[in-house]
Amino acid sequence: MARPASDIALRIVHAARERFLSEGVDGASLRQIAKDAKTNIGMVYYYFKTKDELFLAVVEEVYVVLLADFMEALRDDVPPEQRIERIYQRMARMDETEFKVLRLILREGLVSSTRLRSLATHFQAGHLPLFAKLLGEGVSTQRFRSDVNPLAIAGATFSLAIMPQIVLRLLAASGLPIAPLLPEANQAAHALCRILLGGIGGPALVEKS
Repeated sequence: MARPASDIALRIVHAARERFLSEGVDGASLRQIAKDAKTNIGMVYYYFKTKDELFLAVVEEVYVVLLADFMEALRDDVPPEQRIERIYQRMARMDETEFKVLRLILREGLVSSTRLRSLATHFQAGHLPLFAKLLGEGVSTQRFRSDVNPLAIAGATFSLAIMPQIVLRLLAASGLPIAPLLPEANQAAHALCRILLGGIGGPALVEKS
């Protein structure tokens, strides 16, 4: 049965996601992506003028879902710290496709300043203002510390929401002896949120300071 023409772009995006993840955006061949998508190179260029445009389409497919979930999690029906936990729990529930694209975003943002700028511009129209508003509210209501640079607060919030969950998933799939000892993703998200808000210092350190 012939495929409907309307799914060609989606097939290209899915093929590109796998190639980009395994070979990097710069290393991936558009011709091979077209072959994987069961189409031709002309159709790739018809839908996506450049490889970077295709990369952003790969990101957008999962980002639109994440952004909607972030907006729901950041509703101001609970205090700021509870909204952060909702975000952390959402990251713990990443499906496999979201996980792949998140890894891709982090890698390409590190290796390409052009793609990093494109991602930053895209996210500035999406979740970044929402998070900035949340952190600002937390500081202004004294739920968060006001004696720490706001960029440091933002960096800690993002890094603890993302990197440990990636490492946890990679270790869980590694088959290493440590794998059975790892916490569930939702348990890790709760612990990481507590660490973000309270630090890791114990009573002896608090008394010393």
